[in-house]
Amino acid sequence: MMDNNFEQNNQSTSGTPSRKEGWERDILEKLALATLNEQRARRRWNIFFRFLTLGVIAFGLWIAFGMANKEDEILGPHTALIEIDGTIEAGTSGAADSVIPALDRAYSEDNAVGVILRINSPGGSPVQAGMINDEIIRLRKEYPRKPLYVVVDEICASGGYYIAAAADKIFVNKASIVGSIGVLMDGFGFTGLMDKLGVERRLMTAGENKGFLDPFSPQSAKQKSYAQEMLNEVHQQFIDVVRQGRGKRLKETPETFSGLFWSGSKAVEIGLADGFGTVDSVARDELKAEDIVDYTQHEGLSERLLKKFGGAVGTAVMASIWSSAAKPGFR
Repeated sequence: MMDNNFEQNNQSTSGTPSRKEGWERDILEKLALATLNEQRARRRWNIFFRFLTLGVIAFGLWIAFGMANKEDEILGPHTALIEIDGTIEAGTSGAADSVIPALDRAYSEDNAVGVILRINSPGGSPVQAGMINDEIIRLRKEYPRKPLYVVVDEICASGGYYIAAAADKIFVNKASIVGSIGVLMDGFGFTGLMDKLGVERRLMTAGENKGFLDPFSPQSAKQKSYAQEMLNEVHQQFIDVVRQGRGKRLKETPETFSGLFWSGSKAVEIGLADGFGTVDSVARDELKAEDIVDYTQHEGLSERLLKKFGGAVGTAVMASIWSSAAKPGFR
């Protein structure tokens, strides 16, 4: 009797699962099913985002090739437009690396009857402006039948005018700001404040003039004289460029190269500009080609992203290196 009961109990425990084991199995099955569904959903989203990325890339390529084909479709005579907007410095739209390739493309295009350089700039680097000026002079000699006209928007001052002086003609608005033919080198001096605060400057250099124009050290008469000579040299280069570009049209006065600036109407009167006009009016009346094609070298999306990524690091490093340095500039 006891043996029979033992066998029955043994069968119930080994052959048929208990309620507890069934509950645990259900939980495990549900967890496994949920994990499987989650993995499937993740794979679907990964596939979706891959296709979305490919779609964005394809759309960008379609736009790029579409714009290129659009330019190729312009078979008739047209006016080539290049814009300089903002300060003229390396790494900007007004840098020589951006403007010169656009100029070369415009002049080499047979269907471009002329070039309009629209300038809206307060100035900037004499080096960048000088390179663009030299390239314009070279291209004008190589393509003597293709004129280049400058159209001024709000302002064409200092380094902006350095570039404009190389043009065949300069057109302005009567209220535009034109001129500022001068050079400056600015900075700050904190020696008096440091004396009041009891701060001692400890600067060690190898080379007598390595600490040139250090804002935390007294300015020596020798270094000041040297800096002024360099500014005068660059200023004379600016003057020579304006005289060569404007020729007999320029009505010189003692104030012409003093760094003053004038309204557009006054600039026409004293020979810094030739007349009034806009991009459309110059293309229509001077070049006789109302179709305008923009040859400005614009940054693409990838270039902007790379600049933002690299610029965040590079700018911080260069700022720490050049924070106390002073550079000559057209402003």
